[in-house]
Amino acid sequence: MIGRGGALGRVVRSGVSRRRVQTVVIALATMMAVASAVVAGSLVVAANAPFDHAFAHQHGAHLSAQFDPGKVGAADLAATGHLAGVTASAGPYPTATIHPTDGRGGHFPALTVAGRAGPHAAVDDLDLTSGRWAEKPGEIVLSTEFAGPEMPPGFTLAGSDAPGAPILTVVGIARSVSRTAGAWVTPDQVGALASTNEPTGLQMLYRFAAAGTDGKVADRRAELVSAVPAGAFLGARSHLDTKRAADGNAAPTIPFLTAFGVLGIAMSVIIVGSVVSGAVGTGLRRIGILKAIGFTPREVVRAYVAQALVPAAIGIGLGVVLGNLMALPLLADTEQVYGDASLSVAWWVDVLVAVGALVVVGVAALVPALRAGRLRTVEAIAVGRAPRTGRGRWAYRATGRLPLPRAVTYGLASPFAHPVRTLAMVLAVVFGTVAATFAVGLTASLNAVGDAQDPESRAAVTVLVGAAGGPGGAPAMNAGPAGGNTPAGGAGPGTGNAPAPGGSAGNAPTGGGPSAPADAARIRAAVVAAPGTATSYGVGHADVTVTGIPGSVRAALYQGDSRPGGYPMIAGHWLDGSGQVVVPTRFLARTGTRIGDTIRVTHEGDAQALRIVGEAFDTSDDGTRIHADMASFASARPDVYLIGLKPGVDRDRYAADLARAVEPSGGAVLGDASSGGGGLILVLDAMAVLLTLMLVAVAGLGVLNSVVLDTRERVHDLGVCKALGMTPRQTVGLVLASVVGIGVAGGLIGVPVGYALHGYVVPRMGHAAGTNLPPSVLDVYDLPELALLGLAGVAIAALGALLPATWAARTRTATALRTE
Repeated sequence: MIGRGGALGRVVRSGVSRRRVQTVVIALATMMAVASAVVAGSLVVAANAPFDHAFAHQHGAHLSAQFDPGKVGAADLAATGHLAGVTASAGPYPTATIHPTDGRGGHFPALTVAGRAGPHAAVDDLDLTSGRWAEKPGEIVLSTEFAGPEMPPGFTLAGSDAPGAPILTVVGIARSVSRTAGAWVTPDQVGALASTNEPTGLQMLYRFAAAGTDGKVADRRAELVSAVPAGAFLGARSHLDTKRAADGNAAPTIPFLTAFGVLGIAMSVIIVGSVVSGAVGTGLRRIGILKAIGFTPREVVRAYVAQALVPAAIGIGLGVVLGNLMALPLLADTEQVYGDASLSVAWWVDVLVAVGALVVVGVAALVPALRAGRLRTVEAIAVGRAPRTGRGRWAYRATGRLPLPRAVTYGLASPFAHPVRTLAMVLAVVFGTVAATFAVGLTASLNAVGDAQDPESRAAVTVLVGAAGGPGGAPAMNAGPAGGNTPAGGAGPGTGNAPAPGGSAGNAPTGGGPSAPADAARIRAAVVAAPGTATSYGVGHADVTVTGIPGSVRAALYQGDSRPGGYPMIAGHWLDGSGQVVVPTRFLARTGTRIGDTIRVTHEGDAQALRIVGEAFDTSDDGTRIHADMASFASARPDVYLIGLKPGVDRDRYAADLARAVEPSGGAVLGDASSGGGGLILVLDAMAVLLTLMLVAVAGLGVLNSVVLDTRERVHDLGVCKALGMTPRQTVGLVLASVVGIGVAGGLIGVPVGYALHGYVVPRMGHAAGTNLPPSVLDVYDLPELALLGLAGVAIAALGALLPATWAARTRTATALRTE
């Protein structure tokens, strides 16, 4: 825009180099704003339909169909890939269902294994996240939904607890967005893993030209059924079922990221506008001189716009790099939560943010630059250095009457000399305080969700009814009430199906090996009688039917006083007797019921009318799991007992003593019942902290720039004060006092706004996940905390003013008096 060798170019270079502080502040403020925008924009893109992105990347299966190999051949199934409407197919793959153990008696959940020669295919093109593909019998690749951190490549497991069961070594971990299988082996290994009760099957994967609705998928399914012999089609899974779960996981993050995005955009506009306006405002005398030596108004405008764009361009470039560096680890965590193997910073996000920031800086610079271009030469020179005479005099007179040191009262009144600049500082502090208040409340709410999401983890000791390897079989711990819920309620991919073997390292049953069938009554008596037991209750899990809901519903049935493990209540109360049921928000919405209504629940043929007494904060099993008293059903039995200990009781010694008492009855003792969920909570916490620190830093830079401008404008006045005896300490006090009122005002405005923003955003995060939120998640602020947050405004203002205050204190009197 400006020739580097011309006079205008020299003016621009001189302005950039002379005003080093303003140049650095523009660059840093722009850099932080751009970095924040890149991080937020990247995460918004990642949270925008993550399933769709991963599904397209992997060429996911619109329909995963299962067939009986005894009634249809592989060649006939391959021919179904040429039916009308089918655009791609893969298979048939042999499949088997296994019940693996860890070799020490610990049982994993049932696992569907598919035989594939490699990870890549026209449909369901798998991503290997670690290790390699299975190449020979005895090797297995686990899905990311099944494999936990305790099952890396090299881990071994048995195909079942039967004598002579194949031993499988984990050689890789793969991700399937279509959830077509829990593990993969070589095709010739499948037959050895099948059992008489659960024979092999054949799997076909299809992509269709039209599969955007349940109706269209159902039509394609009907065509497949009619294309094979009767009884050959065993069932199928639609991609829409998986999509709903994945999108429900991402939905809670959108309101959160939107809130921080709006704060970041508003902050960047205010800070950049303030910095550029201040740079023009303090350069009026120089503008007048430029006009006096022949510069046209258009050239003056171009010069001052360029002086803003040069450091801004540097800041934008650094901000894009910094934003990418900060976004990558967050995207890596988000990738694990969302199950997207291809999350990265989209190139168009970098371009859009950079161009947008350049436009914002240009517009912010153009407005005051136009004012400078319109100024008459004599007027610009006359008002170039000091504020207009008389502006803010009333403030100096008013503060002068306060019983405070003169330096302090002078500082308190100085903001009134530049009302526009002061307003910009107040707004910067307001937005910084809003961000801090909102972030504190958000992280507290997320942590409250983390505490509430797994009530079973509150138990100090857990007793499994049916020791591992015994006839009763150890129940899978992931069938507990929590199931690994994510913060605003969605069950995150990989959490709900995470195995928790009875014999996993560090959490193994103290017995193990074969034992007698479990005797729940004797186990309960041993638990109650054990010295050190403070509270105990049993939990059983079963599939029941509920009138009005097609298919089965998961139920948690409680024996004894279950209040220590109760879910937080949104409305009503927790179970306190038989004939009652507690349900989550989504269940009420799906059935059209409310608290006080009666529903009919059938367990193993035993139908009972249960009254809804409470709405619980629970999103397990797609938000339809119900909670009832075990006494309501005669045939129900507990799977696990959860125990709280008396104060001072040693947990390890208690567990060892209890193990000796319950093992003869078929029980096994665990020392920790935590599900280990909450990955998305950690991601959101990290995002909140990172974005808040950036917004607060930008707010501090805005204050720094304004105070530098004000201090440089008044350097001559400071020199006079120093000549009259003002000490360096009094100088620092004067400068800091000039921002105290700004910090107080910013805190008084910002804290209520941040409080209100929390009250608006957090419930919408819950609604996006299909649940209301309990008071323990919403009411996270207290008065002392809000008072401290109010001081955050003062802290932001003081930290921003500290550097120029130190500079002013160190300026020699003679130098200050000579400065114009």
